[in-house]
Amino acid sequence: MFKMIVAADLIVQYPDGKIILIKRKNDPYKDYWALPGGMVEEDETVEEAAVREAEEETGVKIELKKLVGVYSDPDRDPRGRVMSVTYLAEPLSGEPKAADDAAELMLTKDYSDIRLAFDHNRMLYDAFGK
Repeated sequence: MFKMIVAADLIVQYPDGKIILIKRKNDPYKDYWALPGGMVEEDETVEEAAVREAEEETGVKIELKKLVGVYSDPDRDPRGRVMSVTYLAEPLSGEPKAADDAAELMLTKDYSDIRLAFDHNRMLYDAFGK
């Protein structure tokens, strides 16, 4: 039987243009920088998962602003078929800090030369065109 897991990923952008990146604590892509996000739980919507994951990994409460895209390449995640629904979000409150699956956190405008985990570089390109 075919099974696909759904994840929610976030581009949390501050008014000054900086975004949140987290350094992954676990495999796959351990020690790579990535966008915050994670798996949708059985009893929640993708939007609820996005809001929950942002707060769990970064300590920041967010508001979803728009859908960036749906990423479903069969090879995008080495753990198996994981489809990501990715949102652009703005921070509402909370001091950004690494938590849960994040080993470190950075706020940056200069992410174009960083090779991010999964297909997160593509998500940023789709959101901002750079």
